[in-house]
Amino acid sequence: MTGPHLGTRPAAWTAAIVLSVTGSGVIGSGVARADDIDRLTAQQIADRSRDALLGAHSMHLRTNGDLGRGSTPMSLDLTLDRDGNCNGSVDLGRSQGSVQIIKRGDDVWLKPDADFWKNQVPDGGSAFAAILGDRFMRGSADDARLRALTKGCDLNTFQKLVSDNADNDTGTLNKAAKTSLGKASVVPLTRVRDRTTVTLYVAATGKPYPLRLTVRGNGADAAADFSAFDKPVPTTTPAPDDTFDINALLGRSTKTA
Repeated sequence: MTGPHLGTRPAAWTAAIVLSVTGSGVIGSGVARADDIDRLTAQQIADRSRDALLGAHSMHLRTNGDLGRGSTPMSLDLTLDRDGNCNGSVDLGRSQGSVQIIKRGDDVWLKPDADFWKNQVPDGGSAFAAILGDRFMRGSADDARLRALTKGCDLNTFQKLVSDNADNDTGTLNKAAKTSLGKASVVPLTRVRDRTTVTLYVAATGKPYPLRLTVRGNGADAAADFSAFDKPVPTTTPAPDDTFDINALLGRSTKTA
């Protein structure tokens, strides 16, 4: 039997949505201050938004949609922090399956659903599902089979992508009038590149956090929502009776450096 291949897609999707922002130059660089946002230029608001995002210790990230260019629609719903703790789920889209994820310190718990076993592990997936039942697989964060997934569960990875790509600023950044996003007052910042419109909605009160990103056009129709900044990742982990050692299920794997 072949073990499940969680692959790089969850981490790659996170990278893609971040690069859709920074690669279009929406988030700039600068120092967050409590200036009146109405008096700031589009780039100044973008600068402060990036700084606020990079200063966060934890946040909730929810993404959905299709980034185009041959990508597979996926969704993430994760609370993650700089310490590498994470709690949430990844849906591979198009009924390809989903996986619940809990990462705490060096330990990772995963619970794939029936569609995941059926579609991602056609050779032996039903056997793995029967053995696991309703339990989580428990493994190590440095297990080579899980590394791509655990990297996507680390806020440091997300923030580094933002920081490394902050200066890619092609096209004109435009500031629109204040509007509402749920109960929040926001300022939309928009840039068009390669027939794709990227819009970032920045909080107009308090810290200028980015609250939503949308990517539209050229085959893309995706959104990412950012919330719960600096609120802790849930600390509850599955009880021993509700877990199954991944090595007992799949055999041992080499560890990453």
